[in-house]
Amino acid sequence: MPTVWMWTLASVLLVSLISLIGVFFISINEKGLRRILFVLVSLAVGGLFGDTFIHLLPEAFRQSGGIGTGLFVLGGIFLFFILEKFLRWRHEHVLESESAVHPVGYINLFADGVHNLLDGMIIGASYLVSIKVGLATTMAVILHEIPQEIGDFGILVHAGFSRRRALFFNFLSASVSIIGALIALLLGFRGSSFSQFMAPLTAGGFIYIAGSDLLPELHKESKPAQSLIQMAAIIAGAGLMLLLTLAD
Repeated sequence: MPTVWMWTLASVLLVSLISLIGVFFISINEKGLRRILFVLVSLAVGGLFGDTFIHLLPEAFRQSGGIGTGLFVLGGIFLFFILEKFLRWRHEHVLESESAVHPVGYINLFADGVHNLLDGMIIGASYLVSIKVGLATTMAVILHEIPQEIGDFGILVHAGFSRRRALFFNFLSASVSIIGALIALLLGFRGSSFSQFMAPLTAGGFIYIAGSDLLPELHKESKPAQSLIQMAAIIAGAGLMLLLTLAD
């Protein structure tokens, strides 16, 4: 059993460190970062939609198909709508400054935190089955996290976070996976029934963020060449999620 704990904690720590991938963008000057920011946001849109419709929803319906799963997805959308309303209300009733952060940044952190909690629980539950299953699951999560963390970093910077703050908060959000793994180990999860509720809720949150906050931002770019790059980045983001499924 100590071996299971050791492998699990090492795995979720490695997954959390992937969130620091944004460090590669810190050295880029402000003008250069702004040029690629719209590509990162586009990649995030494709990644969020791809993760939702290729991974989260099929898994949720496979475990517990029916109206209940659909209601949890709607509940997730409504939950994040309420959350953004609250954050926008606070945003408008505090002293504005140049460093004010758009609510979508905090909403993305919350949604990603829930997703990372689920990832940690899945990794912990997999190691309770066997070390081999745990390692395979960890590799799948790592491959899934790399494009998502790049997109998350882009969303946070786009929302108004400084690059260093975006890196720090992205790491904190990723570290929630450690809590998820500990929950799975302490409660002795050997299956993934807990994701029947969390997966569709997270899917609803991702649909809301990508559809209501990020896509409208992309429509602000009207130049044909830039728009084509955006479309290609969206397809690439979704394509990466599809490739992960085909590689299983």
